[in-house]
Amino acid sequence: MASPRLETYCCPNRDAATQLVMNFQPEVFCGVCIASASVNLLLTILQLLPKKGQSPRKMPKASSSSTILLLISICDIFGGLGMIFRSSVWLGFPDFIANISVVNRTDMWPSAFCVGSAMWIQLLYSAGFWWLFCYAVDSYLVVRRSAGLSTIVLYHMMTWGLAVMLCVEGITLLYYPSLSSCENGLEHAIPHYITTYAPLLLVLVVNPILFRRTVAAVASLLKGRQGIYTENERRLGTEIQIRFFKIMLVFIICWSSNIINESLLFYLEMQPDINEMPLKNIRSAALITWIIMGVLNPMQGFLFTLAFYGWTGWRVDLKWRKREIPWESLSSSTVGDNAYPSPVNYQSNIHDSKKISTTDSQQTDEAISMLSEGNTSGDDRLTRSSPIYQGW
Repeated sequence: MASPRLETYCCPNRDAATQLVMNFQPEVFCGVCIASASVNLLLTILQLLPKKGQSPRKMPKASSSSTILLLISICDIFGGLGMIFRSSVWLGFPDFIANISVVNRTDMWPSAFCVGSAMWIQLLYSAGFWWLFCYAVDSYLVVRRSAGLSTIVLYHMMTWGLAVMLCVEGITLLYYPSLSSCENGLEHAIPHYITTYAPLLLVLVVNPILFRRTVAAVASLLKGRQGIYTENERRLGTEIQIRFFKIMLVFIICWSSNIINESLLFYLEMQPDINEMPLKNIRSAALITWIIMGVLNPMQGFLFTLAFYGWTGWRVDLKWRKREIPWESLSSSTVGDNAYPSPVNYQSNIHDSKKISTTDSQQTDEAISMLSEGNTSGDDRLTRSSPIYQGW
């Protein structure tokens, strides 16, 4: 699981609240993390592999959305691998981990492992948060026709730059001036927690606003495409709205327990003695949400693939095949079939106006298709039956 408590535990003089959760059934907790992360790893890879008897996933020619979705899955995969490695070492070498609690020592490898593994997990999941934020931004810009494949470079710079900067800054403030003197006061821990949860809260607050604006812009595009708002356009807009809802639902399910747990632990830290009887229910709630975090945090990757692509099936096709970009075939077939021929007697200025209108229509089609990329075959049939695709 991804929690700033992992870095805090690396401090020999850790606070009582961190000691409470990290010492609660550590074998069971590590086993839960390994099982959840392993299931997520296998199912996520299974979802992403090509399947027999299914057409290749639709990938618009000039879209960065499909790349962002893949990078989110990659961050979850490597973050899950970090959880598996860390929990396996904790279970397999308990004496090695016990040395973290020793203040005066010459062996720095236990602390180095503790800090390194915790930073790896935090960095990958923090990058995943930033990529999810970039997906919301990209969806809105695509509809506004202000984004393209070139913007992926800016997303890389923002995502990895901010993720690394916040992670390093939080760790530096936590362990200043040395690893053995951290957690002497909340002035060390609070900045670290802020840098950890800032991208998570950003996604929770800003992404729904961007998704809502994107859905509204999609409805305007669909109405403006034919001048009317048919049942097919309405269903297509609903499908995009449902997809955004699924993404936010998965995110809330996987990470709301972290916010609840951190709030409870901070409340316990503010108490003179966390072992008092009136705080028993709060301690129990903190421990329960701690275990829930170990189950839900690693499962984000697989649940996101369900929200992005739906269930893709079990039949994996490992044979390499050249994937045809559907937009090229659609464009060439439309030109050959001449689905909407212009009357022979049209004047040249009217013909040029039609060409501009067709180009604008194709840009609108591409913008809508980018948002519905990765939908199941049923959604694909829906979009192909919509008048928005008949311009091809």
